[in-house]
Amino acid sequence: MTDLTTLTLADARDGLAAKSFTALELVDAHLVAIEEARALNAYVTETPDEARAMAKAADAQIAAGTAGPLAGIPLGVKDLFATKGVKTTACSKILSNFVPTYESTVTEKLWRDGAVMLGKLNNDEFAMGSSNETSYFGPVVNPWRRAGSDAKLVPGGSSGGSAAAVAANLCLAATATDTGGSIRQPAAFTGTVGMKPTYGRCSRWGIVAFASSLDQAGPIGKTVRDTAILMRSMAGYDPKDSTSVDAPVPNYEAALGKSVKGMKIGIPKEYRVEGMPAEIEKLWGQGAEWLKAAGAELVEVSLPHTRHALPVYYIVAPAEASSNLARYDGVRYGVREPGRNIVEMYENTRAAGFGAEVQRRVMIGTYVLSAGYYDAYYVRAQKVRTLIKQDFDNVFAQGVQAILTPATPSAAFGIGENVGEDPVKMFLNDIFTVTVNMAGLPGLAVPAGQNSQGLPLGLQLIGRPFEEETLFSLGEVIEQAAGRMVAPRWW
Repeated sequence: MTDLTTLTLADARDGLAAKSFTALELVDAHLVAIEEARALNAYVTETPDEARAMAKAADAQIAAGTAGPLAGIPLGVKDLFATKGVKTTACSKILSNFVPTYESTVTEKLWRDGAVMLGKLNNDEFAMGSSNETSYFGPVVNPWRRAGSDAKLVPGGSSGGSAAAVAANLCLAATATDTGGSIRQPAAFTGTVGMKPTYGRCSRWGIVAFASSLDQAGPIGKTVRDTAILMRSMAGYDPKDSTSVDAPVPNYEAALGKSVKGMKIGIPKEYRVEGMPAEIEKLWGQGAEWLKAAGAELVEVSLPHTRHALPVYYIVAPAEASSNLARYDGVRYGVREPGRNIVEMYENTRAAGFGAEVQRRVMIGTYVLSAGYYDAYYVRAQKVRTLIKQDFDNVFAQGVQAILTPATPSAAFGIGENVGEDPVKMFLNDIFTVTVNMAGLPGLAVPAGQNSQGLPLGLQLIGRPFEEETLFSLGEVIEQAAGRMVAPRWW
């Protein structure tokens, strides 16, 4: 029998329906793979007993003809999604023993459709990071390596565990979240496909909050089809999330194979940033040629406020984080450090419980929200954010249906390479992705090629609000032209 872990989600679904193998066999194969790949540090909590019980239930449903669309499909869950009765830590010391009594809406929808949970996946602490090096449980190792080198590389962040697990065949697909690129950048670094849906498309209820006006849940899969299948189950209205949009969820898989002839694709001139590697520039041109060959029309567009996106993001996101993280005070749940009075207890708890990057962002956020600085920083940042969104509105008003850009300014870098005195160097990894969160738009990262060292590189497609289907159609064109990328196994 083929190694079941190398199947795509779509192939596994078809195999289960044809009874070529059972859900339990599929899950057991993945549990063995997880055990053999602990060197990657992708999972922070493994749930083999729950997985086998869920697989047996799926087998019973398949036999009875009552199976849901994801029956028996083994998934990994980013450790930001609350899972009832299973530790949910946000990969922070302050929540290292937290066990929720409730289930996030997104995971509840997945279990409703018959999916199986293999465990919780590593991420940057509270999703704050671009390399998965800020996790309390240590960095995730990218399954890809540079040709001729055994140096350990980052998988990107914050959803590094999700991307690495999918790339290393440790789950068929994974849930992830994206606040400034945390789905798309790790997908690009690992040769996987990542979709950041329109803000409001997936419920945020039960997901540990970072920056509430930017956070959005989405899927990471091996292929565009797999990502579309998972997205359909994750999306949908939720009355428990006031920002959730009450709109029907399309069958995203049905968008695959649709003609892209006549579609207008924008190429933004502002994304040609100084110092961008020639390989990224070449890949971008290649992606444009593939879409043109499929019948799409390419037009140069302008997004003039792009250059302000990073500074605005690193004001708005920390401001919202400082507000959201105020609840971690040692009083009701999580780690508590003793103190002589309540103020000292708060201070000791937060100093011991939060890592350096989280502390940095909380302090920045508290500063920009403080009296005297609120108008100068936060209010101005929100005004510029509106201008960034208007740039996209203007481009879409000209009939442009999607925008093609690079996903990242480089391929994956080494663990420890960008950790140093200058945190801004790490922030620059989000240069192509943060605008999408600022404007609340959907963005899809698709593997499109490899650099000279054999590492995957991705392209990003940005779409109109709630037009994820267009991105899946275009993404499949790039995927078909570039071919799938599989990390050579070394672990």
